Amino acid sequence: MSKLTPEEIARNLQDRFGADRIELMKGSVGQPWIQLAPEMLPPVALALRDDPAFQFDVLMCLSGLHYDKENELGVVYNLDSTTLRHTINLKVRVPLDHPHIPSLERLWKTANWHEREAFDMVGIIFDNHPDLRRILTPDDWEGHALRKDYVQQDFYQGIPTK
Repeated sequence: MSKLTPEEIARNLQDRFGADRIELMKGSVGQPWIQLAPEMLPPVALALRDDPAFQFDVLMCLSGLHYDKENELGVVYNLDSTTLRHTINLKVRVPLDHPHIPSLERLWKTANWHEREAFDMVGIIFDNHPDLRRILTPDDWEGHALRKDYVQQDFYQGIPTK
């Protein structure tokens, strides 16, 4: 097995899942990424982890995002194959008024705390997460601090926050 480029990974996934469901995107800087609909995330992630051609054994990070102008939230998944030495980024976007993305905690245990952080800071709901609760702020904190529309509360339990 050899190291694959993002283009080769995307082509393989398009052949497997359909070219209309897997989109290779290229920005003006950085590595290309694969754009997915939320419902495609679990089967694509499973293939990336378990297929011998891919062997993405590590979820290095996942980051929650608020796309202010598009009124969407998103998650970026950074995957790495320690055996084959290739990487890929996946991106999933959801509407602000229905921020549901399937959890990948069952595939990569490191997703547990990363998903909790994205839930806490951005408000993304990871369906089927075994323990989705705040991790950085108190359970009764108001809002999600990394959203573009976040307004910090003046007081928390009588204590000034500013």
